[in-house]
Amino acid sequence: MSADDLQHPIKRARGLGSAQSGVGHWWTQRVTAAALVVLAIWFVILVLGLLHADYASARAAVARPWNALLLIAFVVTAFWHAVLGLQVVIEDYVHTRWKEVSLLVAIKFLAALGALASVLAVLRIALGA
Repeated sequence: MSADDLQHPIKRARGLGSAQSGVGHWWTQRVTAAALVVLAIWFVILVLGLLHADYASARAAVARPWNALLLIAFVVTAFWHAVLGLQVVIEDYVHTRWKEVSLLVAIKFLAALGALASVLAVLRIALGA
């Protein structure tokens, strides 16, 4: 008889099931989706306002502080929301553990790289570099 046989079933089950992060993940995904709705409406209005503008006008519009701030918020929220959604898909459909972990790490790395590049581009325009 081993020590595991003498443990209470709850003691053996601890750590095997939910880590109680599902609700937080769900809420974060819903909050980023709601933020993206508002930010996407603003972005479409901005783009429609610049439809027939030249390069200098478009650059000046992005360089305005509120537009730069909202554009950065849009980009970061979009990448964050994408990572959350792709994480759920990978966790649901990839059943080999090393593939799942590799894909999750790759997606998070690529999303962070894309978000940083986008923020840098907006900051370069906003700060006149």
